[in-house]
Amino acid sequence: MNNRWWIYQKERFPVFAHGPMVILFCLSVMLFSSLQQREIPGLERVAGAVISTLILFFQLRVADEFKDFDIDSKYRPHRPVPSGLVTLPELGRLAWIGAAIQFYVAVSIDIGLLPLLLMVWLYMGLMTKEFFVPGWLKKTPSVYLLSHMLVMPLIAFYVSAFDWLCECREMPTGLGWLLLLSFGCGLVLELGRKIKTPGAERQGVETYSAFWGTGVSVSIWAASVAMAVVAYSRAAELIAGSALYVSIGTGIVVLSVSMIVALLFRTNVEHPGTGKLIEPVSGVVAMLLYLGLGPLQALLV
Repeated sequence: MNNRWWIYQKERFPVFAHGPMVILFCLSVMLFSSLQQREIPGLERVAGAVISTLILFFQLRVADEFKDFDIDSKYRPHRPVPSGLVTLPELGRLAWIGAAIQFYVAVSIDIGLLPLLLMVWLYMGLMTKEFFVPGWLKKTPSVYLLSHMLVMPLIAFYVSAFDWLCECREMPTGLGWLLLLSFGCGLVLELGRKIKTPGAERQGVETYSAFWGTGVSVSIWAASVAMAVVAYSRAAELIAGSALYVSIGTGIVVLSVSMIVALLFRTNVEHPGTGKLIEPVSGVVAMLLYLGLGPLQALLV
């Protein structure tokens, strides 16, 4: 298909790849709240949360296109925006249309969602401006990573409100563990996306492995996996009807450790494909955690 928007989404925001993860994320977050009441959230609210969240991630992508335009034009002119396939004003208009849809969803489902949506928008705006200290953030990748990943628990909090706020209930017990899980999964996915082996590094492409070295960055990734697994286990204890969460958590740890050993053994090998292995494994880890927290537990109710 040669439609330019189809090409853009395929290269920069693959809907068929992001969509299942967003659906799983929203189901997991909402079910964490509703299953404590042994209930299942309504389809309308689940659909509203999924649509709003998918648009949020698209808006984050658009913000990155604006931020990275100069460096992409210099080092990656083949990408859709620098090449002129689509333009920044066009993407900006789509992001605003998305905001209008999000506003409508929030108001139509429960107007109490609107302040939470505004909170997420505000933080995303600060991220777009690099918190007004772009030079300092680029020199301190750890702060950059942590500050940008804080948007994940904010989005998770907003999504969870589609259940407890709309049902006029108190916040679910253990909500902090759920937010920590979303933060940990965000770190796992972001680090996995930006860790390369030496032979796969490219000029102008900022990676955490280039800042810290492959060994250190993989160790930080492993610590993020461990944090996510702990948060998952503590959250799942509140809704699990069996020891299912223990089995899933153990499986994730084994998978992650195997990945770490395989990658570290090959860090000095000039093999461009090696660095790509950690990204799909990161996606599998996040999907298993979200799948185990809510959707699988719903089958036990």
